[in-house]
Amino acid sequence: MSSIRQHKVEAAIRAELASYLQRNTNEICMGSMVTVTIIRVTSDLSLARCYLSFFAGPDKKVVLDNINHNKGKIRMEIAKRLSNMRKTPELLFFIDDSLDYAEEINELLKK
Repeated sequence: MSSIRQHKVEAAIRAELASYLQRNTNEICMGSMVTVTIIRVTSDLSLARCYLSFFAGPDKKVVLDNINHNKGKIRMEIAKRLSNMRKTPELLFFIDDSLDYAEEINELLKK
């Protein structure tokens, strides 16, 4: 069960990450529209798992590789924006395929 502090850190990281990815769409996201769906922070606030949805643009894995390649820069920018946090968690990025899964379930139910 997550603490209130974890929820606040997750919300702050989600907002800043979404803003950063929107501002740097061409450079970081390769022109693809990227949405931050879920952020999960560990209880010691040292690691944040970031789940991203991708729409329109290059292949999801190529965009995710580019984001992972630039994750140091992304973490540094988020740390600047969240200067009230003593330590910014390490960011791990994953593809959120829950929308694809829900669409597959709907297709199976239609049959």
